[in-house]
Formats: sequence, C-alpha cells, structure tokens
Amino acid sequence: MSDPIQNILESCKTLAVVGLSSKPTRPSHGVSSYMKSHGYRIIPVNPNEESVLGEKCYATLDDVPEGFDAVVIFRRPEFVPEVVECAIRKGAKVIWMQEGVQHEEAAQHAREAGLEVVQNRCILKEHAKHFVCEGI
Repeated sequence: MSDPIQNILESCKTLAVVGLSSKPTRPSHGVSSYMKSHGYRIIPVNPNEESVLGEKCYATLDDVPEGFDAVVIFRRPEFVPEVVECAIRKGAKVIWMQEGVQHEEAAQHAREAGLEVVQNRCILKEHAKHFVCEGI
C-alpha cells in the first residue's frame, strides 16, 4: 500500500512557502533551508520580505509568476482559508499545513477542489523520516 506522505514528498518538488521568514531562528527558515538542501525548489511568500534563502519573495501566492506543486503554510489557522483559495486558483496539487496549523473547513474545501491535504505535520520531519534516517 502506498504512503501518501511519501508520494507527496517524491512528486512535489516545487514548494511555495507561505510565511517564510528570513530570520534563521524561525521554524519556517530552518525547514525551508533543509528542504532546499534536499533538492526542493523553494518559493518564499511573505509580504514583509524581499528575498529569503537567495530566492525572490512574493507578497502573496497570486503574485508568484511560476507554477508550484505544493503550498507549505507557516501561518496561523485563521489565515489558512485565504491561502487555500489562492492555492486552488494557482493550480497547486497539495496543501501542507505545518505543525500547529489545522483548519478543517479549509482542508475540506481543498480536497473538494482536488488537492491533497496534510495538516499539523512538519514537512522536514516527514522528509527525514521517509528519506534520511529513523528517529527524527
């Protein structure tokens, strides 16, 4: 039986990271840096940043001119519905809500639009668990 998390991590190589901070102490920065170092293309989305991890930053998902596979959300749950709406408009395949981020209504809306949804899970931990080593 296939593992949906592993399938996402294998097939989604371009990640739009909403809430990505340039501050190295922020979880969004560390997680995105890790994912980039493991071959993923990171597209920062944060209206308060110009560039993060050497990549041009966009104010919103709607401003991103290129396609992306997954939207990784580092925002509080009340901001998730708006992000999901943008992700649907932009043709994303996956919504990934980081640890501590859950929004059942937005998740259901995304699923109804054909997107896969992961809630309250860390993409770095899942990548490490599936591809790097046990016990992370």
